[in-house]
Amino acid sequence: MKKASSHFPRIRPIAYEGPATRNALAFRHYNPDEVVDGRTMAEHLRFSVAYWHAFRGTGADPFGPGTILRPWESGRSALSVAKTRMDAAFEFFQKIRVPFYCFHDRDIAPEGKTLAASNRNLEQLVAHAKALQQATGVKLLWGTANLFSHRRYMCGAATNPDAHVFAYAAAQVKQALDATHALGGQNYVFWGGREGYETLLNTDLKREQDHLAAFLHMAVDYARSIGFQGQLLIEPKPKEPTKHQYDFDVASGVAFLRTYGLARHFKFNLETNHATLAGHSFQHEIEVAAAHGMLGSIDANAGDELLGWDTDQFNTNVKELALAMVSILRAGGLGSGGLNFDAKLRRPSIDPADLFYAHLGGMDAYALAFKIARQIIADGQFAGFLQERYASYDTGYGRAIARRQVGFRELNRLVLRQLGEPRPRSGRQEYLENLLNRYVHG
Repeated sequence: MKKASSHFPRIRPIAYEGPATRNALAFRHYNPDEVVDGRTMAEHLRFSVAYWHAFRGTGADPFGPGTILRPWESGRSALSVAKTRMDAAFEFFQKIRVPFYCFHDRDIAPEGKTLAASNRNLEQLVAHAKALQQATGVKLLWGTANLFSHRRYMCGAATNPDAHVFAYAAAQVKQALDATHALGGQNYVFWGGREGYETLLNTDLKREQDHLAAFLHMAVDYARSIGFQGQLLIEPKPKEPTKHQYDFDVASGVAFLRTYGLARHFKFNLETNHATLAGHSFQHEIEVAAAHGMLGSIDANAGDELLGWDTDQFNTNVKELALAMVSILRAGGLGSGGLNFDAKLRRPSIDPADLFYAHLGGMDAYALAFKIARQIIADGQFAGFLQERYASYDTGYGRAIARRQVGFRELNRLVLRQLGEPRPRSGRQEYLENLLNRYVHG
């Protein structure tokens, strides 16, 4: 481990102390070194810290400026501050024992007055990050470009009505892909925060979607040309900041990718709170992505059920996470993806220790959910119920239906001459919910 700096002098590296510990700065369920099915828990869960929330978040909201003040946010220049901030970030990564981090280009490097200046800034911070990665062993899970904050992107990036903005966004993504590749990033994410519309009165929807597809094809071509072998990911979100975003949810994303011949190049980075905003459960979005072989990575957070916007809270709902982990494990895991804590501290949580409490809680919750999910799968009760419920499609005319070997005429004759009226069977939802509670609560 790299020699500790002075950014978190009162925090020791977080240790696993087991469920009985009373130490608030210790893991109760997450033991990164525990071997499960031939891999450590760290390798199974692949936790990551979101640089933008953990180290660029200030606690600001629409009604007031930031409340979180960090000592490393002062210096002679924006570049020197960015380097010091990164030093603090890597100390945090080590002490909280995460193997990965994620960033937007403008998170780690300040934007310059020109694109060339921004590129030079990014190149300097990439070099700094590379040295820190080599010294600490922390890796880059994925990189991306911020195509939503600057004024130029007020009407979108790839879907902007001005081709000049499209070209600028392409140049910015080129540099972000270069940075991700240089740092050994295992994925690259596209989040279309403003790829959508506020009103159809000034929007040519078909043309904008065509342009978005063209942009993604260009990205695929460029990524392959530089030898980037990481997974390209789409992150769906239905709204906010744009009234309607084209990548509304996984189902609409699958339709878009297949329509434009992009499906074989992309998988999905799913965010819990985005699923909620789309009117879905987190597990639903995982299942839809897995059904199409496009489950890629997870942005691990939660929304507030009483609020209708993207609150990006740390998720400690073990029941929700256990269901999600069952679906993830049944799908074969996340591959090159991981569990990235795209979550931010609440506005009054202003102490450096709060960063540790927040991430530690999220990691423990996911670790416990992982253990519960493995037990659910090993016991096979839910799988057995599903197998029995759909058993009629495994033999006879049911199998012929599934294999598309019969049509309406054959089935009409079968019902009239032999089958008659179906006999309904209970779905036993309440029984299954009780069974789930026994796993979660004991």
